[in-house]
Amino acid sequence: MSKLLLFNKPFGVLSQFTGEEDQKTLSSYIFQKKFYAAGRLDKDSEGLLLLTNDGKLQQRIADPAFNTGKTYIAQVDGLITDAAIDKLQSGIKLKDGITQPAQASKIDEPATLWKREPPIRFRENIPTSWLKITLYEGKNRQVRRMTAAAGFPTLRLVRIAIGSWNLNDLEPGHYLECEV
Repeated sequence: MSKLLLFNKPFGVLSQFTGEEDQKTLSSYIFQKKFYAAGRLDKDSEGLLLLTNDGKLQQRIADPAFNTGKTYIAQVDGLITDAAIDKLQSGIKLKDGITQPAQASKIDEPATLWKREPPIRFRENIPTSWLKITLYEGKNRQVRRMTAAAGFPTLRLVRIAIGSWNLNDLEPGHYLECEV
């Protein structure tokens, strides 16, 4: 039977079970055997990571050919402009090509978002803003590179959904198991 783990990956944790001696990995949180990450979430990002015991499901979730949307909320440096949102929605030229159009919108700071440890840097005279962005491809560090190319570097990135699976109120470092 196919099973899926919805894991809220904390900041600073690698999306793999092994690493160097001083690195935090999934093995610090997930003790079930034969589960593998369906896609990745970089060490500096937080939020939803799916793990499964089913190779075909893993491919369907991770492979961009299946068009599974991945939704993030991002805190960016500066007050994001409508022009920057338009760029994100149209596709942005990166070193490895032009991104597919993304769904992007400005949002208010999420009221229910947990505090990050360690906290992001704070500069009193430079405001930040938040946006919600959904991608349908999976280039390395894509959201960070896209917001930087639009002129608003990402300070904090949290994935909140992959397809129909949502983070909801799952606390960092915890997971929920479900059958698929």
